[in-house]
Amino acid sequence: MLPVRYTQGPHSMNDRVLRALRGEVVDRTPVWFMRQAGRYLPEYQKVRSRVGFLELCNDSGLACEVTCQPVDRFALDAAIVFSDILVVLEAIGRTVEFEGGQGPRVPEPVRSASDVASLVRPDVAEALPVAPETIRLFRKVRPDTPILGFAGAPFTLLCYLVDGGSSRHWLHTKQMIYSAPDLAGRLLDLLADVVGDYLQLQIDAGAAAVQLFDTWAGVLAPADYLRWALPSVQRALARVKRAPRIYYTRDCAAFLDWLPETGADAIGLDWRVEIGEARRRLGTIPVQGNLDPVALFAPPAEIRRRVRAILDAAGSTGHVFNLGHGVLPGTPIEGVEAMIDEVRRFRI
Repeated sequence: MLPVRYTQGPHSMNDRVLRALRGEVVDRTPVWFMRQAGRYLPEYQKVRSRVGFLELCNDSGLACEVTCQPVDRFALDAAIVFSDILVVLEAIGRTVEFEGGQGPRVPEPVRSASDVASLVRPDVAEALPVAPETIRLFRKVRPDTPILGFAGAPFTLLCYLVDGGSSRHWLHTKQMIYSAPDLAGRLLDLLADVVGDYLQLQIDAGAAAVQLFDTWAGVLAPADYLRWALPSVQRALARVKRAPRIYYTRDCAAFLDWLPETGADAIGLDWRVEIGEARRRLGTIPVQGNLDPVALFAPPAEIRRRVRAILDAAGSTGHVFNLGHGVLPGTPIEGVEAMIDEVRRFRI
């Protein structure tokens, strides 16, 4: 079956998404979603049948192709550059491997002073050229659609760097912040500076906004979030200018009152927090979110009901509709279509 093609409305999509991120009035709530280019799309699967994941991330032409795929299929209000948060670890001197769908692995984790000394502070433009080049290519072929850049937040990158891959408990990372805080601080400072410069590099290449993903900050106790994750985000975002900065952390409910202190211009919310309550506690800062990704497996009527509830609670300004985390492999395209269509239909 051929993909459904949506047509753009008369209002500039670039204007719409940027207005929402600035808290300004829009004709309707804009919509894009995390991992919108990925394994749920048959056109993405076709590309992946020819190349490995890291090869795709390291080829700006192919990355641009898959970045365009969800925009072409759904006419979303923004694209997000196709890449991976862990490319930053390779830039500072560690190999990252993806094997058999088991998630990322860092064969040489960083756990000692000598390990830290082996890392490098790279020239970001030289070490991380692919995402900026992908953004430049996208701007040439889809000039009317804004594209977002992104990076992993320092604490989330620290988790992978120290534990050496995915984990339920992040034992080695927590051991480091408890028993070797000086080492943890040095690593977070390095990561924050590289991440901040990388986000700015993407803005300089044409990104209309950038998002900082702090996927694993939610594993921290509140006091540890204040001590480790928050200052590193502040340091990274302080290096980023001239475009809206979005900060997202999964399991953010415990940290809501502190999120405006990150320096972000908008806050991404996961699905475990009620968006109306989040807006009351965050004040005037714009928000993004926050449909449960699993809801896209529900019947269309239920998806539409949940979308309307979020839009009702979020209000008509300062809200970008999104999932509360990335779209899942196997997500029915009909569910995605129902979500997007309901956002477009909705008016306060």
